[in-house]
Amino acid sequence: MQFDFATPVARRHPDWPSQKWQRYDEDVAPLWVADMDFRSPPAVIDALDARVAHGVFGYGVVPDSLREALCDWSRDHYAWPIKPEWQHWLPGVVPALHLASLAFTAPGDGILTVTPIYPPFLQVAERTGRVAQFAALAEPEASGEPWQLDLAALEAAITPETRLLLWCQPHNPTGRVWRHEELEGLAELVERHDLLVVSDELHCDLLLDEGAGHRPLAALFPMLASRIITLWAPSKTFNLAGLTAACAVIPDATLRRQFIAAGRGLLPDVNVMGLVAAEAAYRHGEPWRQALLETLRGHRIRLAEAVAGWPGVSMSAPQSTYLAWLDLRHAGLGDSPQRVLLNEARVALSDGADFGWPGFARLNFGTTRSQLAEALQRLDQVLAQ
Repeated sequence: MQFDFATPVARRHPDWPSQKWQRYDEDVAPLWVADMDFRSPPAVIDALDARVAHGVFGYGVVPDSLREALCDWSRDHYAWPIKPEWQHWLPGVVPALHLASLAFTAPGDGILTVTPIYPPFLQVAERTGRVAQFAALAEPEASGEPWQLDLAALEAAITPETRLLLWCQPHNPTGRVWRHEELEGLAELVERHDLLVVSDELHCDLLLDEGAGHRPLAALFPMLASRIITLWAPSKTFNLAGLTAACAVIPDATLRRQFIAAGRGLLPDVNVMGLVAAEAAYRHGEPWRQALLETLRGHRIRLAEAVAGWPGVSMSAPQSTYLAWLDLRHAGLGDSPQRVLLNEARVALSDGADFGWPGFARLNFGTTRSQLAEALQRLDQVLAQ
């Protein structure tokens, strides 16, 4: 089956504003927020068309068929046989992060994460009246080498008040797929310090290396089942972010009851269209996903070639996601390289300062080949000098 990942889609539609495309002026190439420029799988669009044709959009219910579809996906793709009752569907992973803080911690408790990290992770503690705690990843020792989990730094950041670890695998923004040895050390640390874990696994279906497979943290270490909340969503994989449907998979019944209770009155039900799209994606989206991965692998190669020609810029090639984490600290662009590239190259990247690491920028290569080529050509004019 053929899918079109080459034809640009006009996204500056006056009636359907896009955060990605309308935040900046029309002459800016937007490679920032994690939102791809590809049409979603045809099977998803067909399912949404059928739902729209019904014409009534009242309060919905998570169908058993969706729960079963996610169970099948988890079994087939992650070798983890989850149960339907473990699932709690909710409108997004970011709300789930905040909800976990409210459900499992008290004011004054510590919430720990590693940096650099997806910006909402850095905001959860402050927004919920908790104490933010951070530990830095170990930087690559040479260009092209991967970032590493620094277990010693992570343990040093833990205090008697630390209650919750916000974890991300695969990692956003570095694209790391953590090695088993790293995760094994993390699991031991979590048990020894009696921590709860929220594992954001949003990008787990976008592993770029041939033959790579995802194993959830909860599946790798069953002894952690009573202390892990796993977050999944079809939003990144199938480009469905605006339909706001995500799932918290919580094997432990007590944790699950606490989590659900904390959200009552705070979160709306899941978007009825999001439920339809999620089921169609998990049931019928695999051929499209495989074609997407081939496209992203090609884009990763093209990006690496461009970075090799930019003096003072380095990148550890992402092992997953459609996001690249660029080190621009030695590129001669001053304290805010993202702003310089926006002004001089007219390319919008995500500012590394928002991820806790100034001097870096995150580049979204989830766009068409022609749009990526245009953006890289613009960056060349500034960075290849």
